[in-house]
Amino acid sequence: MKVLVTGSAGFIGSRVSSSLLERGDEVVGIDNLNNYYDVRLKEARLDILRAFKNFRFIKLDLADREGMEDLFAVEKFNRVVNLAAQAGVRYSLENPHSYIDSNILGFMNLLEGCRQHHVEHLVYASSSSVYGANETMPFSVHDNVDHPLSLYAATKKSNELMAHTYSHLYGVPTTGLRFFTVYGPWGRPDMALFLFTKAILEGKPIKVFNYGKHRRDFTYIDDITEGVLRTLDHVAASNPDWSGLKPDPGSSRAPWRVYNIGNSEPVELMDYIGALEKALGKTAEKEFLPLQPGDVPDTYADVGELIHDVNYRPQTPVEEGIQKFVDWYREYYGIVTSDE
Repeated sequence: MKVLVTGSAGFIGSRVSSSLLERGDEVVGIDNLNNYYDVRLKEARLDILRAFKNFRFIKLDLADREGMEDLFAVEKFNRVVNLAAQAGVRYSLENPHSYIDSNILGFMNLLEGCRQHHVEHLVYASSSSVYGANETMPFSVHDNVDHPLSLYAATKKSNELMAHTYSHLYGVPTTGLRFFTVYGPWGRPDMALFLFTKAILEGKPIKVFNYGKHRRDFTYIDDITEGVLRTLDHVAASNPDWSGLKPDPGSSRAPWRVYNIGNSEPVELMDYIGALEKALGKTAEKEFLPLQPGDVPDTYADVGELIHDVNYRPQTPVEEGIQKFVDWYREYYGIVTSDE
């Protein structure tokens, strides 16, 4: 297949691109290479992809309407994976306009490209953040998600709604993937694991929000990638049993689906930090702080629909995933252990 991967220089986008390339697909990657975090890390991810003959990179912003129209007209993609977005819950409190530009306007341009050029399937990143104020555990795609707690979450919920209209009106098959706290090698420097690792190695205190009482469904990057590929290959179809009298939020009469991709084993934040301390061989100095605006205390994925439809569930233990991240971090930044 010829696949467009947006956000191909990003954490998840680069890993999904490499997996598609390894199995023989042709990948065109786009990214605006913004400075939300260190661009050198994005370039290093791209260098890995550029080693593949079946990969091409185009620097392009999703919000560039004319650029996106030209891209779709020229390339004639079979399928599209949208992993470009302005990420981060806390940053959305500081810079809300960037979320509208990328996550709403950009997604609109992507939907139009898929409609105009008859793309077979659009798979896009949603987020566990859409569950917002919902406290029913585990989070199910059949739950109502009408109470987001951050603008970031609201844009992801908006993506699901926008995709549904295009699936309904134009028959564009779309699948939204609600990712649960993705971590692993080549991860984003603004995420907890990266921040904690850097601080601990530098002997600085780590900020532990909600006084360490968070529970998160931490999901390893390779498990996320496998889930993306499996859902991409499983083109969204209508649910013949769907009823407007009792509307199911997780499916539709239209070729539209949403899935959770999470480890389904919530981990206490303090246990997560403990696993990191063990992998690093160092104890963290901790600064305990209250819950941050926009954050939710707990996440827990029900992946029943993912198992049923594509026969897959993430299962990498946190201890294993953290060790792989630490090994990568030491190698990438040239940090030797005390016994080396």
